[in-house]
This record gives sequence, C-alpha cells and structure tokens, in this order.
Amino acid sequence: MTHTPPRPVGLAQLSLLNTAPPDLVGIAAQAGFDFIGVRVRPVTPTERPYDLQPGSPMLREALARMQDTGVTVRDIEFLLLDGSDQRDAWLRMMEAGQALGASSITVAGGDPDAGRLLTTLSSMTEDGRDFGITPTLEAISYQPVASIAQAADLARRAGCNIVVDTLHFNRLVGAGAAGQWDALRAHAALVPLLQLCDGPAERPASRDALITESRSEREVPGEGAFGLAEVVAALPDGLPVSAEAPSDRRAADLGELGWARRLRAGVDAVLAKADALRESGTPTKAGVR
Repeated sequence: MTHTPPRPVGLAQLSLLNTAPPDLVGIAAQAGFDFIGVRVRPVTPTERPYDLQPGSPMLREALARMQDTGVTVRDIEFLLLDGSDQRDAWLRMMEAGQALGASSITVAGGDPDAGRLLTTLSSMTEDGRDFGITPTLEAISYQPVASIAQAADLARRAGCNIVVDTLHFNRLVGAGAAGQWDALRAHAALVPLLQLCDGPAERPASRDALITESRSEREVPGEGAFGLAEVVAALPDGLPVSAEAPSDRRAADLGELGWARRLRAGVDAVLAKADALRESGTPTKAGVR
C-alpha cells in the first residue's frame, strides 16, 4: 500500500477577511485547520488593517493563541507589484511575517513591463532571504501575469516560487489558457502551496465581475465545477493546501466558525477524491496519473 504523506491544510485570511488574525487562529483551530494565511497589508482602502508589526499588541495576541492552539502561519499577503517603488512596503510585510513564523509572501504581477517586474521580483527575493521568507508569485486571471507559465518563468529567473489558486487557474482565457494543465505539471516543483476554492463553469463576463468573484463570491471546495481533485492529483503528494473561498453572504449566514468548518469539510472531500484518483490510476484532465 502506498503511504500518503501528511498534508497540512490551512485557512486563508481572504476566507474570513474581516476576522482579526488572533481570532482567525482560534477559529482555524476549532475547525481543524493546521495553519492560516495572514493579510499583513490591506489590499483595498476599505479593508480593515491589521497591525502585526513587531511589538504590536495584535502580534503578541496572535503569537499567544498560536502557542496555545498549535496553529501556525505559513504565508502572508498581499502585494500587487505595479511597477512603483514598493520596497519599504515589502520590508515591513517581511518583518511582520518573520515575527509570525511565515515562510512565504504572496505577490501578483500587475506591472505590464516584464523586465521591470523581473527586476522588482528579484530584489524582493533577495531581501526575503534575510527574513527567511520567499515570494510566491500568483497568476491572477485579470492581471498582466495571468498564467502559470508566465508566473513560473518569472519565478525561476528571480529565484522564487509560485502559488496556484484554483479560481484563477480555471478563469484564464486567451494566451496560455490551453496550456494551463501542462504548465501545472511542468512547474509543480515551484509550488509550495495550493489555494482551493470552487465556482461555476461559466466565467464572469467582465473584469469587474471577475474581481468581485475573486474577492467575495467563491464557492466551497467540491461544490462547484472546477474539478479540484484533478488539480490536487496533478501536484505532489502531501503538498499543503489552503481554503481560500470568501463568501460574504454564507459567512454571514453560518457565522465565522460555521463557515470555516464548512470549508474544512469541503477540502477534506476534495482531498479524499484526489487520493482515490491516484490509487485508481484514473487520468486527470491533464493526463496525469
């Protein structure tokens, strides 16, 4: 019998964006998650900021709850690399991440100048070594770096990694879309984390609608049309996964803990299906066995 390595399962901050990180630690523990992702820098002006800089009361509280529960922080987020000088911002993020014990910082490529983006990402990677934090470049379907192949090319040249988000994996159209499955297999060694969510097969019609879906209208893993088990089965056994599935309406209906438990149950069902695919040798959509 093939031994399946233990797989850490996490809860991304975006799934409960308005939950302060110390409270997110407690909710994650009660719902059965092993780690969380933490948003140490707001992405939009309307987001609630969380001060997790060294010496802050919120950091002390988060660390105390982590020690009590055993829940860890694996990744911090989020910085859109837009071509401006953002070094001060990422250094502050890395300071917070190091204090939390994080090993990666999620970024996206919003700069249409590929050469400049590579220079920025390389500088960020170099700075991250002092903090024990590696940038992970996320391909986002409505940003200039939209495909896994694009993200992987930049990451290899910069010396960092990529993170795969199943929403954007399924929403890519146009250049690179036909090769997403092949790219997933080819660049699996660059992926330290898989973010799981689900959604309908039909892609939103506009960029604004894509953004709305991404930030607040995702579905529970396994309850949509994305074929998540095939994605999991195409990546290495034991790869950490994180539930990143914001839904303002359902989180309000179920409460924070209820929503977290629903996400954990969905992830578990997807992972069980992926294990069954591997054991049966059933080809995935990418032709992976």
